[in-house]
Amino acid sequence: MSNGKRIILTGATGSIGSKLFVALLERGYEIVIFSRSPEGARAKLPGAADYVRWWPSDSGPWARAIDGAHAVIHLAGAPITQGLVGVRWTPSYKAEILSSRVVGTRGIVSAIAVAQSRPAVLVSASAVGYYGGFIDATPLDETSPPGSDFQAQICVAWEREAVRAEELGVRVARIRTGIVLDPEAGALAQLQVPFRLRTGGPIMPGTQFYSWIHPADQIGILLLALEDERVRGPINATAPTPQTNRDFCSALGEVLGSPSWLPVPELSLRIALGEMADVVVKGQRVLPRRAQELGYSFKYPKLKQALQDLLG
Repeated sequence: MSNGKRIILTGATGSIGSKLFVALLERGYEIVIFSRSPEGARAKLPGAADYVRWWPSDSGPWARAIDGAHAVIHLAGAPITQGLVGVRWTPSYKAEILSSRVVGTRGIVSAIAVAQSRPAVLVSASAVGYYGGFIDATPLDETSPPGSDFQAQICVAWEREAVRAEELGVRVARIRTGIVLDPEAGALAQLQVPFRLRTGGPIMPGTQFYSWIHPADQIGILLLALEDERVRGPINATAPTPQTNRDFCSALGEVLGSPSWLPVPELSLRIALGEMADVVVKGQRVLPRRAQELGYSFKYPKLKQALQDLLG
């Protein structure tokens, strides 16, 4: 039975968006999917109340759909990585990464501004890249300042657009997501390949922390942000036990029954990937302080437990 609450969802066809779509349906929400290809979204995700053609801009016919919605969950944005091999951050692709987030979020907030009946909440994606990249054990939480590298610049500009909705009386939750452990997409899909070939090992220097999260907990924190009025501002979507790359790879090798013995030199990644190598040779030791303060109970707080569930 519907709970009568209509949710606007962007980025629905992505790895997290598609899982969130299912979870929202199970909770009785009516979902309107914003997509550049509504036909493709309908084929992949049947069961939404509507499929609206959307593009990152300040205005468009799609904006009318926001009027009267209970919430907007905005996950859309060009991927930071497209695998870990053979992809570079060219100037044009860096511009696309930035504009897809800034312009897209600006358009969503502009539509909220002109709505007669504004949403109660905007749940807007961000990332732990907000804090910048480190190769040490610096602990970070929602009170930590932003970094200055490219990933941090993206997240700062991205969040700045979302925060504008607070001036309109809308509760805004900014979800700073870590490495989502999806065996079919993203970092885990790429990292497990050499281990399955028995050539896996840490990415040097190995001391960089990976702040990871199981998809079930990523969805759990998104739902917490949607439904709990105490969630305002930034909230880290990471497990409470970030791991160094060396320990991460050791656990991955153990779960896959493959040794973690062949280190990947940083120099080789720099040669292959250029600036994009920062994604894997640097990291952040991010702690989910706000989620824990709010009483969120992680389903998968430990890395080995999470990997066994996803890969076992």
